[in-house]
Amino acid sequence: MSQPKPPADQPTIQSPQTENYREGYANSVQVRMSVWDFFLVFGTMHQESAEQVTIENFQGIYLSPQQAKALMNVLSHNLAQYEKTFGTLALEPQFTPPGPVH
Repeated sequence: MSQPKPPADQPTIQSPQTENYREGYANSVQVRMSVWDFFLVFGTMHQESAEQVTIENFQGIYLSPQQAKALMNVLSHNLAQYEKTFGTLALEPQFTPPGPVH
């Protein structure tokens, strides 16, 4: 099946995978931000016992504030479509590290 041609005023987009491309599963995402960028740290969380949770971080990605907002919009749209198809998602209680919150 061939791809439709884009309108004349829009470029054709190509998205090849680099040799460093990889896929992974994350059930933990930490978000840090500064005035210049957002930093997303992806990891896999394991609860070894009632007293210990281990998060193995495997990838950090920097995003510009504009790309972070675009990602938020794309994820919001796709989550809405997912819930429309499969039903509302319920979030489990969030893990909160001990200590003061400022």
